[in-house]
Amino acid sequence: MSESRRRWWHRLTTRSPLLVTLDALILGFVVGALVIITTTASVLDAWRAMFSSWAAFGHACKLTADVVGAAYRAMFTGAVVDPRIFWHALTTGHGWTLALTPLSETLTYAAPLIIASIGVGIAFQTGIFNIGANGQAILGGVAGAYMGSLVHLPTVVHLPLTLAAGIVGGVVVGLVPGLLKAYTGAHEVIVTLMLNYVVAALLIFTLLSTVLQQPGQQNDISRTLTPSAQLAPLFGAASGLRVNWGLAVAALVVIFAWWFLERSSLGFDFRVTGANPQAARASGINARAVIVLVFVISGGLAGLAGIVQLAGTTHYLDGGFLIGNAGIGFTAITVSLLGRNRPVGIVWSSLLFAGLGVGGRAMQVATGIPLDLATVIQSAVVLFVATPVLVQEIFRLRHAAAGEVRLATSGWGS
Repeated sequence: MSESRRRWWHRLTTRSPLLVTLDALILGFVVGALVIITTTASVLDAWRAMFSSWAAFGHACKLTADVVGAAYRAMFTGAVVDPRIFWHALTTGHGWTLALTPLSETLTYAAPLIIASIGVGIAFQTGIFNIGANGQAILGGVAGAYMGSLVHLPTVVHLPLTLAAGIVGGVVVGLVPGLLKAYTGAHEVIVTLMLNYVVAALLIFTLLSTVLQQPGQQNDISRTLTPSAQLAPLFGAASGLRVNWGLAVAALVVIFAWWFLERSSLGFDFRVTGANPQAARASGINARAVIVLVFVISGGLAGLAGIVQLAGTTHYLDGGFLIGNAGIGFTAITVSLLGRNRPVGIVWSSLLFAGLGVGGRAMQVATGIPLDLATVIQSAVVLFVATPVLVQEIFRLRHAAAGEVRLATSGWGS
């Protein structure tokens, strides 16, 4: 074996966090395939009849491959691009909206998820478990809705003020557990988790009992944001694509997070506190100030995610805003862990989760396989990422060499 092939094989079989994450992704799709096989009646019938004739086994294998392949093909074409439609648009110049809609929908969902996940990731890197990102995002949406629907200003002033109001709303919710933990020692997991329910109830009260409620409505629906407070479609309204300038906001947040964590002195204090609290205290880092600032930044980013979701898609609030399956604050926790709490890694994991969600809906329409399969795959991936020893044993991975450890620990963000 040549030296280059030997080096390639060594990298392929080394226990680097990046490789473990990719292997966990593969195992997640394998679990999804097993779920499809065991829940599809036609596939099960084919395998029950596998001994009825010489051709039955081959038929069962072919049917299994066809069903699983159709599901994952529909998921890919529904979340990224359909090669046939793209080729038609490329060769004829027509149908670009249809060709780019899947990717547009994925990016539309991913933008606020990236922002919220980076907020959660910054807290995790500091050793703080912010489980209240969903509540912070909801109040960010409420505060932004007030500014965006009740104030009338030029776009160049109104849109930044609306986004700033969302940040302030998230900061307000984040300050409560931050101050309680810093000055009373209250556990942030309990406080942030309970605040999610408080903010969800506050959302209903706001939509039913305040001036934010849509005039003439008895239901829990807010006023619509004025056009000057909305995030316009990135390629113009005429394009028919929903992806909006929230994607640019997410890109700025990624750049800010990378600079903050890797280049700023305050970000260094955050990382030292998360890595070794005793060493942080010994070096003179103010633990209380760090805790409060972590929740200010994390909560502010979650609030920004909420108003980006509102200003870029629905443009109005309802009682189900970011509640249930739409709760990006809860999804942000798993996305951040999958991205190893690093900005670039979070971008990739957000795109993965967004693609699974959008592609799952397309798969359900095309094949009849429930959207819940996407959730199964997401959960399986997170499970395998959380148990790296299991992944290492399944793929028989070796320990990384000493010179490779530094790069490997960078995760997806390397």
